[in-house]
Amino acid sequence: MNLDIDGQEISLNELRRVWQEPVHIVLGENARKSVEKSQSYVDQFLESGGTAYGINTGFGKLATINIGLHKLKLLQQNLVRSHSVGVGEPLSNEVVRLAIVLKVIALAKGYSGVRPRLVYLLCSFVNNEIYPVVPSKGSVGASGDLAPLAHIAGTLIGDGDVYFNGKMVPAAEALECSNLEPIELAPKEGLALLNGTQVSTALALAALFRTEHLLAASVVAGAMSTDAVRGSDAPFDERIQRVR
Repeated sequence: MNLDIDGQEISLNELRRVWQEPVHIVLGENARKSVEKSQSYVDQFLESGGTAYGINTGFGKLATINIGLHKLKLLQQNLVRSHSVGVGEPLSNEVVRLAIVLKVIALAKGYSGVRPRLVYLLCSFVNNEIYPVVPSKGSVGASGDLAPLAHIAGTLIGDGDVYFNGKMVPAAEALECSNLEPIELAPKEGLALLNGTQVSTALALAALFRTEHLLAASVVAGAMSTDAVRGSDAPFDERIQRVR
C-alpha cells in the first residue's frame, strides 16, 4: 500500500491498511512546505532572543531556567533519553507502525516546528520496516504518550533497539543497514516527538479493528450455525429489522 501524506484527512480504511500490512508513505509537497514554514518560525524566534518553554528553557520545574543556544540540541536529546523509561512487553510491530504513521500525519500539518528531514526519517523507518521496540507500559498522560513516544524518538538518534528483518537489533545497526543516518535533534524537535497521543490512538484503533474482525466472525458463525441446524431465516428478514 502507498500512502501520500499531504495534510489531507486520512480515512479510517487507510489507517486499517497501515495496521494490517507494511506500507510505503511519502510526505507530499504541500505538507513539506507547511513543515518548513513552521520550522522557520522556530529559527526566527531564537534569533529574536525570546524565551519559550521547551525550546530554550528547561522542562517542568525547570521551566524558568534559560538554556544557552549552544546547548539547545543537547536539551532535546536529553529530553528524549530521560523519558525512555517504559517497561513491560513490547508493543506489536503493527501498533508501532500505525503510531509512527499517525505521528507523521500530525507533523505534516505544519504546527510542530520540526524540519522536513525529521519527518522524512520517520517515513524511512516505515518504508524500510524498521520498528522501534516500544515497551507497553509507562506514560505520563498529561501532555501525551511521553514514554512510548520517547522510545520511538530515541531510535531516530540511534538509541535503543528496533525490529528489523525479523529480529531485534540496535537501532544504529538498522540505520546503517538501510543507508540512513541518525538525526541530531534541532530545537523543539524532541518536544514535538514526545508530545501527542499517537500510541494511545494506535492502540485504540487496533482494538477497533480487532473488534470488527470479531463481529464479522460472529455474524458468519451465527449464519453457519443457523444453516447447520436447518433453522429458519425468517427472523432475519430486513423488514423486521427496520421495524425494530
